[in-house]
Amino acid sequence: MHANILVLPGDGIGTEVTAAAVSVLRAVARRYGHEFHFEERLIGGAAIDATGEPLPAATLDAARKADAVLLGAVGGPRWSDPKAKVRPEQGLLAIRKALGLYANLRPVKPHRATLGASPVKPHLLNGVDLVVVRELTGGIYFGDKTRDAGAASDLCSYSVAEIERVVRHACTLARARRGKLTSVDKANVLETSRLWRETTERLVREEFPDVTLEHQLVDSMAMHLLAKPREYDVIVTENMFGDILTDEASMLAGSLGLLPSASLGDGKTGIYEPIHGSAPDIAGKGIANPYAAILSAALLLRHSLGLEREAACVEQAVSAALDAGVLTGDLAPAGRGVRTVEATRAVLENIEADCYVAELRD
Repeated sequence: MHANILVLPGDGIGTEVTAAAVSVLRAVARRYGHEFHFEERLIGGAAIDATGEPLPAATLDAARKADAVLLGAVGGPRWSDPKAKVRPEQGLLAIRKALGLYANLRPVKPHRATLGASPVKPHLLNGVDLVVVRELTGGIYFGDKTRDAGAASDLCSYSVAEIERVVRHACTLARARRGKLTSVDKANVLETSRLWRETTERLVREEFPDVTLEHQLVDSMAMHLLAKPREYDVIVTENMFGDILTDEASMLAGSLGLLPSASLGDGKTGIYEPIHGSAPDIAGKGIANPYAAILSAALLLRHSLGLEREAACVEQAVSAALDAGVLTGDLAPAGRGVRTVEATRAVLENIEADCYVAELRD
């Protein structure tokens, strides 16, 4: 297969973790006889510094032409003034909107080697395997905003069509898993949530009668996600609720540095990124956890390129590295974490060795 992959390192540790993910994708290409072409462009704070814009036209043009986009992270203290008219996060929101990527998939499956890194008791984590599907291009983040000296407002709005398409995506995913969908809203207070709930009920009833649907209010969901995470399969929710709940869900896995994401639309092109931020406090120190970025590359192989065997190989290689105790500082006891390059090297070695052995077994 030939594929064009756009790499957007972004800011902070984004440059380090995307470099690790690219090295893994190159290894996959060599191992399986593919040809991946990588092009690098600016986004976020780095783009503001270079061009004055968080999403330069050249970056967006390259994204539209690419088969997939691998993103690092955006933002940092130098661009963090909330009063600034131009901010790194605007580039992220704009590229998602421009590419029509309305469904953000965030899988959460704690690894046995990292259960001790989670603040949640290990016995609650065994067997957890869930996916959060977050609506990505609507809601309060994209609504009209006003502010004067005495007040401010942010408009949250959703159309039936926006709700239908993301719920349909979540239902399709649930049907291929354990057949259970949990829809999260705030229907006891918000009109947008009441529309969300009514639309979800109708769509599931009409198109996915084999999927079991339950509703949760977002505040109770925040509690249940930590108290009984094994009960959930696919969780679908609106933009802001999803943003908050998935950061909470990262604690089930032990670290933000373990969770990948895929932003998808109706086509094959998607944006793949770890859910963590730019971590400016450790940027440039060579100690960032590359696993989430590498696992995001696995999602890229699966969803945009249709390479399931290769995606599974990468995921197995990361799992084997964790089994072997190759833990970065966010996962290991104080002072005992490995460096970014060591974690990446362990994955690369496993791709060459363990995946080959797995193929022979198959």
